[in-house]
Amino acid sequence: MRISSNFDSGNIQVIQASEPDNIQLRIKPDNQSDFYQWFHFKLESQAFVSHRLTIVDLKNSAYPDGWKNYQAVASYNRQEWFRVDCEFDGEQLVIQHTPEFEHTYFAYFAPYSYERHLDLLAWAQQAPLCQQLCLGETIDGRDMSLLVIGEPEKDKKVIWVTARQHPGETMAEWLVEGLLERLLDEDDGLARQLLEKAVFYVVPNMNPDGAVRGHLRTNAVGANLNREWAAPSMERSPEVFLVKQMMLETGVDLFLDVHGDEALPYNFVAGAEGNPDYSPRIKQLEDHFKQSLMLATPEFQDTYGYPKDAPGQANATVATHAVGQTFDCLAFTLEMPFKDNIELPDTAYGWSPARCKQLGEDVLIAMRAVADMLR
Repeated sequence: MRISSNFDSGNIQVIQASEPDNIQLRIKPDNQSDFYQWFHFKLESQAFVSHRLTIVDLKNSAYPDGWKNYQAVASYNRQEWFRVDCEFDGEQLVIQHTPEFEHTYFAYFAPYSYERHLDLLAWAQQAPLCQQLCLGETIDGRDMSLLVIGEPEKDKKVIWVTARQHPGETMAEWLVEGLLERLLDEDDGLARQLLEKAVFYVVPNMNPDGAVRGHLRTNAVGANLNREWAAPSMERSPEVFLVKQMMLETGVDLFLDVHGDEALPYNFVAGAEGNPDYSPRIKQLEDHFKQSLMLATPEFQDTYGYPKDAPGQANATVATHAVGQTFDCLAFTLEMPFKDNIELPDTAYGWSPARCKQLGEDVLIAMRAVADMLR
């Protein structure tokens, strides 16, 4: 029996793995950080034998409440990721599974590999209206890649979409993949109309270093990018510095920052109501966007989410608040669950890449609904 994680986004430490019914594991924290929650590893063992895998020390993980009612994902081919039986006792997660093959992959959510990320960029740039730009390099020397979709013109709206500031929230890039597939479809009337009105600037992966390293929340030097927007630097947070610099050149009329939430089993958005310059105009845009997305898909709701910030009390280091305040624009953080959408449960797959991608397509409907109102 063997357990390994020496691959893209791999993360696990083996405490004990001598018997199938007593495998003890621990998640490695992000580099130079105390955050840990993301895991991704491979079990090599006997097929059709029951295995009990215990991940310990989770009471000190980043989001202990995220393990309640949580089911890990597994795969034999690294394409289809299904849910497996799990139990959480407040300190450790027990995965009970009888593999059908000798090699089984387990993960916190369906991984979005760096190779798939590169494939997505390469595919997208072949579209007539899409250009791939490199804004600069990350700390580990990877490209900070931006997709520019549409022809920039003076009267067009400017829409920015960013994903995976927190690299373990892989559902964010799955959503962007779906959004891009629809937006770049020349036969899709909604996409064509949107690109007549707006130019899109899309960063599919804000944190490629953290993604490859198997981090939950930080970049190569332990910076939580979604707390760097007030004063990013090339030394600590080049990812944010480079994107923010480009935003200042293009302006922003709509900003969507895509994330995943460990605890809440819903899809929801968090706005910028705590910004000093939050206005009735922005509230009207927020309400119209949310109502349009709820009409577009039952996967989205606006009842459950984060508590709203008091007026003037927004955290200026967070992307949605910083961008919304700087550009006086509609700005949202879009959150998806690691678990499942409790309102439309799927016992086999939970919240899944396919559903993320569909939500990405549906988000464009809400963007179209507000496009003419943005300024």
